[in-house]
Amino acid sequence: MLNQLNADGSLRHFLTTEGLPRPLLERILDTAESFSGVIGKSVKKVPLLRGRTVINLFFESSTRTRTTFELAAKRLSADVLNINVATSATSKGESLLDMLHNLEAMQSDMFVVRHADSGAAHFIASHVAPEVRVINAGDGSHAHPTQAMLDMYTIRRHKGELEPLRVAIVGDILHSRVARSQIHALNGLGAGEVRVVAPRTLLPKDVENLGVHVHHDIRNGLRDVDVVITLRLQKERMHGALLPSEQEYYRLYGISREHLALAKPDAIVMHPGPINRGVEIESAVADGPQSVILNQVTNGIAVRMAVMSMCLEHKAAETEA
Repeated sequence: MLNQLNADGSLRHFLTTEGLPRPLLERILDTAESFSGVIGKSVKKVPLLRGRTVINLFFESSTRTRTTFELAAKRLSADVLNINVATSATSKGESLLDMLHNLEAMQSDMFVVRHADSGAAHFIASHVAPEVRVINAGDGSHAHPTQAMLDMYTIRRHKGELEPLRVAIVGDILHSRVARSQIHALNGLGAGEVRVVAPRTLLPKDVENLGVHVHHDIRNGLRDVDVVITLRLQKERMHGALLPSEQEYYRLYGISREHLALAKPDAIVMHPGPINRGVEIESAVADGPQSVILNQVTNGIAVRMAVMSMCLEHKAAETEA
């Protein structure tokens, strides 16, 4: 796997949370905290990336992720280009690598990449010029590292340090790039217990090897947890009948008020979005006092500012030298 770190251990690319050392994960959270004050100001900009060019290269549709990356880059004073891949030259037969090299020739500093194929971000990072940085904004069913880190940041802001916490991830673990990145981040930050709660058909083979406790019964899975993260059903990635029906799934695994009552009274409820109300979560829960779903969206800006600035700070030091 491509090394996403510089020789001194700082971020070069941000492709996955897997294997990242705890001090680096904590530095991302601490850096995001330093940017959270910027977001609340009337003038929401800092000059850290002034003169840098960030290209959002989304081969897969997105609203929250693309928009928060764009806002994050602009608040760092970078120049931002959003490439509509559907109407780009790739639709005329240009290869992906030729497109990348043309964008590099425009003096680009960073590509933010979302792609439907697992491993696409690693492939791009391994073929870009040495001075270009790559951030994975979600690749297939593999990883979504900035989503995981904004979730860790949200948990820390509401619950404090992660060591004593029990966290339950509920739903379509099998197809979720977010779940994999969350699990690696939670374990990397020393969370007390990480549970996955799902029917057998929606769990990867040997999921226990990721360092989680597996539950098929939501009543046991949610009992006394501090954090509940629910995931949408990735119907676009499902092949074959993995569930009897959405209604049956909601009855057994949906985060309803009845199911949430099994968690600790002060448990928080999270969802990476988009929400399917009445499928994986009840509206009364999504909009209720324990929900921090909109906080996740807001926190995504600060976390993505942190990751972008950290990936480019080593390059800035090289340029100044």
